[in-house]
Amino acid sequence: MAVRDRQSGIWRTKSVEQSIADTDAPDTRLRKDLGTWDLIVFGVAVVVGAGIFTLAASTAGNVAGPSVSLAFVLAAIACGLAALCYAEFASTVPVAGSAYTFSYATFGEFIAWIIGWDLVLEFAVGSAVVAKAWSEYLATVLGLVFGAEVPTTFDIGPVTLDWGALLLVAVLTVLLALGTKLSSRVSLVFTTIKVVIVLLVIVVGVGYVKAENYSPFIPPAAEGGDTASGLQQSLLSFFGGGASSTYGVFGLLAAASLVFFAFIGFDVVATTAEETKNPQKALPRGIFGSLAIVTILYVAVALVLTGMVRYTELQTQPDGTRATLATAFESLGVTWAATVIAVGALAGLTTVVMVLMLGQIRVLFAMSRDGLLPQGLARTSSERGTPARATLLVGVLVGLGAAFFPIGALEEMVNIGTLFAFVLVSVGVVILRRTRPDLHRGFRTPLVPLVPVLSVLACLWLMLNLTVETWLRFVVWMLIGFAVYALYGRKHSLLGGRGGADAEGVSVRKESRNTP
Repeated sequence: MAVRDRQSGIWRTKSVEQSIADTDAPDTRLRKDLGTWDLIVFGVAVVVGAGIFTLAASTAGNVAGPSVSLAFVLAAIACGLAALCYAEFASTVPVAGSAYTFSYATFGEFIAWIIGWDLVLEFAVGSAVVAKAWSEYLATVLGLVFGAEVPTTFDIGPVTLDWGALLLVAVLTVLLALGTKLSSRVSLVFTTIKVVIVLLVIVVGVGYVKAENYSPFIPPAAEGGDTASGLQQSLLSFFGGGASSTYGVFGLLAAASLVFFAFIGFDVVATTAEETKNPQKALPRGIFGSLAIVTILYVAVALVLTGMVRYTELQTQPDGTRATLATAFESLGVTWAATVIAVGALAGLTTVVMVLMLGQIRVLFAMSRDGLLPQGLARTSSERGTPARATLLVGVLVGLGAAFFPIGALEEMVNIGTLFAFVLVSVGVVILRRTRPDLHRGFRTPLVPLVPVLSVLACLWLMLNLTVETWLRFVVWMLIGFAVYALYGRKHSLLGGRGGADAEGVSVRKESRNTP
């Protein structure tokens, strides 16, 4: 069946055949080194981190109370529905770029650009936020080792330099440039350490659980603590007339949107599709395997955490200090557990930052290979098979952001960006089923269009429970993306200059790019 790329301005689509053919371009070819286990490791590595060590405790104390465990379940359901859609796309279009590449084949270039721009936001902010959290735990571990306070930040004139976060990003940038397989092996070591520590925490914590700490499971709205209102309350609460989104039903729903941050990263597995040996089988297994493992760990930790101490003891302190998993053990005098948790968090957050950076690099690589960003960023090393220039650029940008900017307030931006990507991927599955029923699909999403529709509704519901302020920032970021596409992407698009390249996918790139 002959299929041509539709050349209709900003809505032109890139055929699946063309996308796959482009992966063979000699100067932008990625090495296929990854198997199912590598993908599961990447998925668990990036997801098990902030959600367990920091987010669960602070969300329980400030937003949901003991029902935070239910919030994890709600977020996991939304992720599971989206994962079914991701698995079909990733096995059908095994090309780097994840949702960006999928959108190019279904919605057209403009939407693909928007989702790529959105993913850049997701991975960049996510990497920087977690790098700063890693730096905080580094200070804790250094204090435990040396018995004295060892700050990982210091002031340089009017700005504060977070040298801990900068050090982490610099080391990981070098590691990612050396090869994806090497990154996977390092990730396996750190992931094993943190999973063992999490299991230890669960086993030890169960002995301190008291049933009365679970009552009330969903605390009355706005009971205790500071209430979220105005631009700080959820969009649903704002328009639904809720007094606040602290505790109560609105708090539970807001918590589900917040802890969704803890699941961010399983979609990174899809960005490595082009580097997977048997993507039709390995990608679905990697996505579902990692998501199942982390959901069980999250719910178990949340139940133990809120059963050990009263949720009010996990509220953020007046000086801004947020509760962590270690807080519960420290309050019960189990100080050795706090030390173990600090070490586990350091190992856990290391892999989170690494895999988030890997995801951003692959999205940037895919957009550059299509000409929507400078093509030089898509060049790969002949020895290591990695996009060294894109890796360096991402390392510099994330490093600067983590080192100098107080970006903790932008955490929810990562959530809204990811949810937006999930919506487009879910809709895209339905569209591609109708437009290209002939394509071989290594995995087929069940009950189409029901599952994709449920995925869209679940993601939109979580988006509505993010704050008004987050929505405003997201709109501003998207407007900036529109401007960049209009000024650069549209003019330099390789698809726009092909003039109807056929489905057998002969890439008509500039001759200079194919010249040895």
